[in-house]
Amino acid sequence: MHSHSPPLPWLDPGDDFPPVNQAWGTNSEAPGLLAAGGQLDVPTLCQAYAEGIFPWFSTGQPILWWSPDPRMVLNVAKFRLHRSLKKTLQKFLATPGCEVRIDSAFDQVIEACAGSAREGQSGTWIVPPMVQAYRALHRAGFAHSVETWIDGKLVGGLYCVALGQAVFGESMFTRVSDASKIALAALVCFCRQHGIRQIDCQQNTRHLASLGAREISRADFLSEVHLARRESSPPWHFEPLYWEQLTVLPPEPT
Repeated sequence: MHSHSPPLPWLDPGDDFPPVNQAWGTNSEAPGLLAAGGQLDVPTLCQAYAEGIFPWFSTGQPILWWSPDPRMVLNVAKFRLHRSLKKTLQKFLATPGCEVRIDSAFDQVIEACAGSAREGQSGTWIVPPMVQAYRALHRAGFAHSVETWIDGKLVGGLYCVALGQAVFGESMFTRVSDASKIALAALVCFCRQHGIRQIDCQQNTRHLASLGAREISRADFLSEVHLARRESSPPWHFEPLYWEQLTVLPPEPT
């Protein structure tokens, strides 16, 4: 271990997290790493997300907890709808049998995400204990799936964590071109419809940056989370009229 990385706090189940400003800095070998250990039960995960902390670890590692600074977020007002995606969406919305659903197949979505590697990394980070933990979080009402369906088949989607109006994107998958982007666009519409201002993206990737996500300071991120999580949670279901938030619907005939 490099000398400039301080010792990592070890959590026993039920312990509070250390303050996020104790996370390893950008000059360490694991920027944003805060603690190890603890457990992945619903109360611990809710406490973690409320404090801007998330778990991320590989098979054979203990649970590792992260709070990077800066933090990648998508301000939903600044979502970039590229012309190609707008065309894809308009075709999708005009085609019978194409629809977006929320929370109709959470288990299938997280299994599919677990089977696909994150951008720039080999293998999956959604190890079996994570799948079980987020299924429990979903049953408790704090994790949701946004799903792209074509002719009764699940072809793409994402899952996220939500505390009040604080939304934390986790992972996405696609089986046909752009199906995960359609799910993300739907989540943006849902957020705009309900006054949710930002979606946490956790880590900087080119793909997210191309859609309008950007890095902000952890302090700014946390102040937004603390406000948003006190707001009441919207009903998590998707209505086709939400697409009006992106002006991809054809105008009504007059």
